[in-house]
Amino acid sequence: MKALRIVSILVGLIVALLVVGAVVLYAVFDGEKIKSEFSRVVLEQTQRKLVIAGTPKLSVWPNVGIALQGATLSEHASDAPFASLDSARISVAVMPLLSRQVQVRALELDGLKATAIKNKDGSLNIADLLGQDTVKANSQAADGPQGDAQPLQIDVNSIRLANVQLTWRDDKAGTRTDVSNLSLSTGTVRANSASQTASVDKLLLTIDGKTDGQAFELKLDAPRLNLSPQQSSADVINLSATLNAAARKADVKLTLNGVQGNAGKLSINTLSVKMDAKTGDSSVKGELTSPVAVNLAKQSVALSKLTGNLDIANPAMPMKKVTLPIQGALQFNGKAQTATLDLSTQFDESKIVAIVNVGEFNPLTLAFDLNIDKLNFDQYLPPKKATEVASNGAGGAGGAATPDALLDLAALKGQTVVGAIRIGAAQVSNLKLDKIKARITLADGKLDVAPLSMNLYGGSANGSLSVSANGNVISVKQTLAGISINPLMKDLMDKDLLEGRGNVALNITTHGATVEAMKKALGGTASLSLRDGAIKGINLAQTLRDAKVKLGMADSTQAANASQKTDFTELAASFKVANGVARNDDLSMKSPYIRLGGAGDIDVGNDRMNYLAKATVVTSAIGQGGAGLGQLKGLTVPVRVSGAFESLSYKIEWGAMLEDATKAQVDAKKAELKARLDEKVDEARTKAEDALKDNGWDRLKGLFGR
Repeated sequence: MKALRIVSILVGLIVALLVVGAVVLYAVFDGEKIKSEFSRVVLEQTQRKLVIAGTPKLSVWPNVGIALQGATLSEHASDAPFASLDSARISVAVMPLLSRQVQVRALELDGLKATAIKNKDGSLNIADLLGQDTVKANSQAADGPQGDAQPLQIDVNSIRLANVQLTWRDDKAGTRTDVSNLSLSTGTVRANSASQTASVDKLLLTIDGKTDGQAFELKLDAPRLNLSPQQSSADVINLSATLNAAARKADVKLTLNGVQGNAGKLSINTLSVKMDAKTGDSSVKGELTSPVAVNLAKQSVALSKLTGNLDIANPAMPMKKVTLPIQGALQFNGKAQTATLDLSTQFDESKIVAIVNVGEFNPLTLAFDLNIDKLNFDQYLPPKKATEVASNGAGGAGGAATPDALLDLAALKGQTVVGAIRIGAAQVSNLKLDKIKARITLADGKLDVAPLSMNLYGGSANGSLSVSANGNVISVKQTLAGISINPLMKDLMDKDLLEGRGNVALNITTHGATVEAMKKALGGTASLSLRDGAIKGINLAQTLRDAKVKLGMADSTQAANASQKTDFTELAASFKVANGVARNDDLSMKSPYIRLGGAGDIDVGNDRMNYLAKATVVTSAIGQGGAGLGQLKGLTVPVRVSGAFESLSYKIEWGAMLEDATKAQVDAKKAELKARLDEKVDEARTKAEDALKDNGWDRLKGLFGR
């Protein structure tokens, strides 16, 4: 009974002390004084004006707390508003106060609004709050050493932020990001700067905002986090992000399971990333997983076993959807600014293996090796729309062309890239290529592909390609040997103009801001040498056989006819290219019955040509359509090829042929008459000399000493 009485007395005394303490606290608490003192300290230390609208209020049970209603903070050394707050409350436990310990029970902020600005000169309007204020730094340095700082200890039962609105405005870049609703809630939060430990329970962060017109949502959920130099852990961490814009939408979910580590290293049993993104009609869905190892000292991250798949879909693709299985590994070192990616995938019949090594991030220095067994690029690209084909045709025929888009090669600047590409078989833009090998070098804004070799259309190609962002210059040097020209021209240009097998040499350079400008700036040389082929669109043999009928008629023009052709055994030509026009003066085509020469211009810049070919019958042949040409031996027929590439026409210049033939006949007649006259003169001279001899000519010569 005595003990119970003693306990009752002690409890009564404690309650009495608490009541007295509460009464004294209320009596001595001066909200207006605290408000003015707080504003004074803020102004002295930050040169910012703090205005608290209401009087701070005190509560003593169950926790001691102070509440504010309405406050604003100005910009540095200015009256302009920087931040505002609707309400704030901080409460501490009563009992620990008796042992001089402050335990914060709850920290609550509601309606915080603030704007952070990066000015055009790169300075921040919050530099002073981040400890970057020069005046403050100088004043602290002048005061000398301050001694060891007291360890910071935090013990908060809960933190709650609600209705937070933040704005980040970059006046230098012209961008703006608005966080319209940020909320943060936690359970117990403990931290100790001396032991470098921290723990957070029930962390939940949600953010809604908008950046450059695109709405986004972020959510972080971590049931428990423990951080310490010896051991850090988290059972699971979930992070999700959503981007929603007018033409695109993306959802990404990141999950970390089994997080363990310490101040130096961190391991994650499983990192899982799920994504679902859509841009226009195209969509990408996928999931990637890997264990993760993090070295905090080296700032390195290693994903040792990256596996997963990506599904890419577009209704314009022939197969609508393609699935890419992913296998590989990724290593990233932030301190050394290096990274390595080893990746392999397969879709349809294509196997792709890529190795990428990044030696430096800024400026980018990268090396890679890419191997593909076979790949049909056209199979995964949307087909050209009918309007595009019609537009291209109209432009080629001299109709209204669509505006030419600018070629921006600025992406080539600032990076250094070297690498090798090997492709077993490929189809791109309908071109069919085999055994492609290329060495890539990108430096100082110039991309060089050299050597560049491949097999194509029964032959091979060797040479180089250069693309420079400094002036938008493109150079091509290629030697094509033993190729079949007809299928190459059909696949490359959709033109059925020429047949034969042989060699092509190109040394072409151009420059310009658009494709049209580059076509009109083409310069360099080209040559062509073919055997056993044909010129498509006209049958010169048939035309010459019809010459007897056409003689005396006016010039005739006929459109190219794909069903007609002129065979040859050899064809050679060289071109000098300047300002988009390829000039040829040495065309030489041979067949058993005909010879073809010519000269003219092929205007690549304007998709037109004007070429005069001259066909001459040299013999009568039975093969290759030569029958019936015997009577036309020596006859030369001028054929002018002109017009847009899409609608070439052949003009048989009979008048020029008749003029040449008549002149040839007149010249031949003159030569014949001259020969006959010379013969008659010689005959008369001989007769005269014989007559004189008979009349004593020799005696007369003796009289004169001859």
